[in-house]
Amino acid sequence: MQTLAVWWRKHDRKIAPYLFVAPFFILFLIFSVYPVLYSFYLSFFKATGLGSRTFIGLGNYLDLFTDRRFIKSVINTTYYAAGSVFILSPLALLVALAFDSRVTDRLRNLYRVSYFVPVITSAVVISMMFRMIFDEQYGLLNNFLAHLGVPAIPWLRSTRWAMPSVILLGIWIWLGINALYFLAGLQNIPHELKEAAQIDGASSWQVFVHVTVPILKPVILFVVIQAIIGSYNLFAQPYLLTGGGPQDATLTMTMYLYIIGFRQFKLGYASAIAYALVAIVLGLSLINLILFRAFREE
Repeated sequence: MQTLAVWWRKHDRKIAPYLFVAPFFILFLIFSVYPVLYSFYLSFFKATGLGSRTFIGLGNYLDLFTDRRFIKSVINTTYYAAGSVFILSPLALLVALAFDSRVTDRLRNLYRVSYFVPVITSAVVISMMFRMIFDEQYGLLNNFLAHLGVPAIPWLRSTRWAMPSVILLGIWIWLGINALYFLAGLQNIPHELKEAAQIDGASSWQVFVHVTVPILKPVILFVVIQAIIGSYNLFAQPYLLTGGGPQDATLTMTMYLYIIGFRQFKLGYASAIAYALVAIVLGLSLINLILFRAFREE
């Protein structure tokens, strides 16, 4: 015991920092690393509940290609991701450009605070609010359209309009925070560059295309990749709005994973769905990195 005390007095300064950070790494290994690795291991087995495991190799992954509901969920999620990338992101950039040029500093700070409200508000509260907005008979949106002479649209009951409804909800939630990302990038662009381009005879559009956009590429890349990741992890809003319906029109990959894993308890197949989701997100992110030439040395 005395020998241990002497040893500790000699090494306590070196060992103490590791002891302080050890709880985090222990919990991280138990609750993050181990579940990820075990899920990958489980994806090669036919596993239902807590029963026996039967090794089937790539069987779960091959079944994904013939699973109509899984394919439908991939199409729906990609549809939502396309809306996030090609509708939400450009709108956020337009909003950022408007506020960067036309809003005073005092109002800009007010808008920055207000932009965080949809992001920090509970998904349950937002979904319940938009269920009332999208209501076919008494909803605020259809009442507004009625004044324009547009007939009522069954937003959440139509296979045609259900996913656009979810996209509209996503735009309302994420437009502000994405605009803030772009606004931060715009404010870091030196005014001298824009002034020099204008002196050389460049129009406002040419300044935007040849000066603003190239400098904003890192921000655009960040916004696009986080939009893709967020889209393929979409669960709460469609689940609370429509439950995946009607006729699986809003069934997302994470929702289907939940159904397979926590309702049907097919843990092996659910693990395969999870890693298929990881592969899709990694693939799309890599494609964007290549398109934006993120690996090119300047």
